[in-house]
Amino acid sequence: MKTYRHLFFDLDHTLYDFETNANETLRQLYAHHKLDRFGAFSVEDFIRVYSDINHGLWRLYQGNKITQQQLRATRFPRTFVKLGLQEADAPAGMSEEFTDILPQKSAVFPFTFEVLDYLKPKYELHLITNGFRDMQYTKLNSAGLTHYFQEIVTSECCGHLKPDCRIFEHALERTGAKASESLMVGDNLECDVLGAHNAGIDQVYFNPEKRRHFAETTYEISCLSELKTFL
Repeated sequence: MKTYRHLFFDLDHTLYDFETNANETLRQLYAHHKLDRFGAFSVEDFIRVYSDINHGLWRLYQGNKITQQQLRATRFPRTFVKLGLQEADAPAGMSEEFTDILPQKSAVFPFTFEVLDYLKPKYELHLITNGFRDMQYTKLNSAGLTHYFQEIVTSECCGHLKPDCRIFEHALERTGAKASESLMVGDNLECDVLGAHNAGIDQVYFNPEKRRHFAETTYEISCLSELKTFL
């Protein structure tokens, strides 16, 4: 079996349980702003519609079709319109509140700490993330993950978003790693798997929901604990 020296992890949806933390944050915002006063949607509706819109905007952002500022400015107004209200009904500053509260949440995927404790003595661990720098560092600190990683590469600091090869090449240069001795672990087939593949890096596709796909990956797991079976 191939020997690796450097393991690169994605953060959101791979180690940090973004959906759980985001949903908890949205529930707080729904209650704080008394959104039930509109009588138009439940908290479950609010979470579902926001999540769909946010995911769509992130795809545009990762495709360099919108800016970070556009993403943050439009996601809640679009949510309110989709729920049958007006853009102006979205409370001012809600996006900023979301980005302040969410990173303070600490939920991670099962076996995150056990696996990182197992891997850290054996490999050099790093992160490559498309998330916004300040938010990602706060998430890492809130979840107790910072100390596991030697280098944290964000798209905001690098200037390139996964799956662009340049962020992977930047990460290799910054860590002193060779592509042939590196492995990328992430949940996104395009950003993490294809991006790493195009940079000559082996990949682990983290697929906890066991979604059907036809992509070729070096490895595929549905639980982080499976990393211990081949690393």
